Amino acid sequence: MNIVTVNELSTAIEEKLDIDTVEAKKYANIVMDFFGFEDRIIDNTLEQKDRQLFYMLETQGLLHTQREMITLVDGRQWRIHYWLLTKKTILRYSNNRWISTKHKNRQPSQHDNIYSYLPKDMWMTRKNPAI
Repeated sequence: MNIVTVNELSTAIEEKLDIDTVEAKKYANIVMDFFGFEDRIIDNTLEQKDRQLFYMLETQGLLHTQREMITLVDGRQWRIHYWLLTKKTILRYSNNRWISTKHKNRQPSQHDNIYSYLPKDMWMTRKNPAI
């Protein structure tokens, strides 16, 4: 599975929230301090101010939630809420930023392959799921 770095998350936050690099880096560090090397964390570890940041990133598609029901020894049901990194979206926005800065001031020549300027996920937008 892909690993998300602080720099990739920071770039994705900067792109999605349209904020400056310093603030995006601050948010990315807060989020990655919770996740560390894990893909998901338990919601109970968050304080209210951190949870607000997570909700903001969830609305932008960079995080998502999941819940699980478990049965306790005494038979009661217990619901556990998790936060997960949306790695595909984070990496896509991080890579789009890299592509856009790479080709920013360059005009395509007649010998360039126009398809090399399209992001890889663009090819999946018209894919027929029945095939």
